Amino acid sequence: MPNVIEALQPTLEGAAMRAVFALPQPLRRLIAGPPIRIDDQELALDAQLLLKLQKLTGQTGLSAETAAKARAGMARATKITAGSPVPGVVVAERSIPTDDGDLPARLYRPREVTETGPLLVFYHGGGWVIGDLDSHDDLCRFLAKHAGIRVLSVDYRLAPEYPFPAALDDALAAYHYAVDNAADLGSSSDAIAVGGDSAGGNLAAAVALRTTRAGEQKPVFQLLLYPAVDATRRRRSRELFGNGFLLTDHDMTWFMEQYSPQESTLADPRLSVLLADDHSDLPTAYVVTCGFDPLRDEGEAYAKALSDAGVPVVARRFPDLIHGFANIRPVGHRFEEALFEIVGTVRAALELHKG
Repeated sequence: MPNVIEALQPTLEGAAMRAVFALPQPLRRLIAGPPIRIDDQELALDAQLLLKLQKLTGQTGLSAETAAKARAGMARATKITAGSPVPGVVVAERSIPTDDGDLPARLYRPREVTETGPLLVFYHGGGWVIGDLDSHDDLCRFLAKHAGIRVLSVDYRLAPEYPFPAALDDALAAYHYAVDNAADLGSSSDAIAVGGDSAGGNLAAAVALRTTRAGEQKPVFQLLLYPAVDATRRRRSRELFGNGFLLTDHDMTWFMEQYSPQESTLADPRLSVLLADDHSDLPTAYVVTCGFDPLRDEGEAYAKALSDAGVPVVARRFPDLIHGFANIRPVGHRFEEALFEIVGTVRAALELHKG
């Protein structure tokens, strides 16, 4: 019986969370507490309510004593926040061969999309340590359905078992696989985009940089959701939002220690893409940041570096949101509202490329 109760616990917590979010606005505000304002920004009520509920349940961050415990924590959180699957999306399991073994992958296609079209190779976030195909299943379904594109989600190797640059090696291999097998994936080699959130955004940016500098077929577009792009500096946003806003300062240090334990590698542009000598000629980028995110300032610095180098960039800060909001879409209306704006921009960018 204890095992049954333990298995049901995330489902019960999820039901309780959705019930709280369904309460009238005055009651939700009462539970969340007074509005939080920092740096001339006000935290969205949905985000503040989520953080309050997490605090009440004892969750303080994304890291743990071991990678295994951190992964279990994320898997549990995914079950708690999960909603009904996004309808109208066809999903197929794939396997990507690499020199280091096969990578599990998942191909998403809107049911109504049957002709050749753009493909987004997506790398999940999680500090290069946690996260998998399931943790980002809802996000990838949503991207596919509402951007009207195919999405190939990649389950790259994780640290500390496989430290830097293993994740990047896998990310590059997955991109090359997509280019080489574009027809089989329902796309064409000149219509492959890359994207990811947080650590996945780092991988997407690094793939775009590496393929461009190597003179290879580069991605047509890069979707960078609150990306990590500089492991060498502590910026102001990390000091302002490094505690109490889901991703903590301790989490960031812990993740980097797992992924890149040697200090000499932190300035490697394959990891700290912001530090690359040349950002010119990179693919058009959509850089999304959040106001209450310790990664905010480095993401915006990267958008500026791209723009200064002549790369077409859309830089969008959601001033009222927190790191990781894309993974908790089913919980709060504000998270989904922001995602609808994101998919609209992605759809428009890819349509302009086709034109």
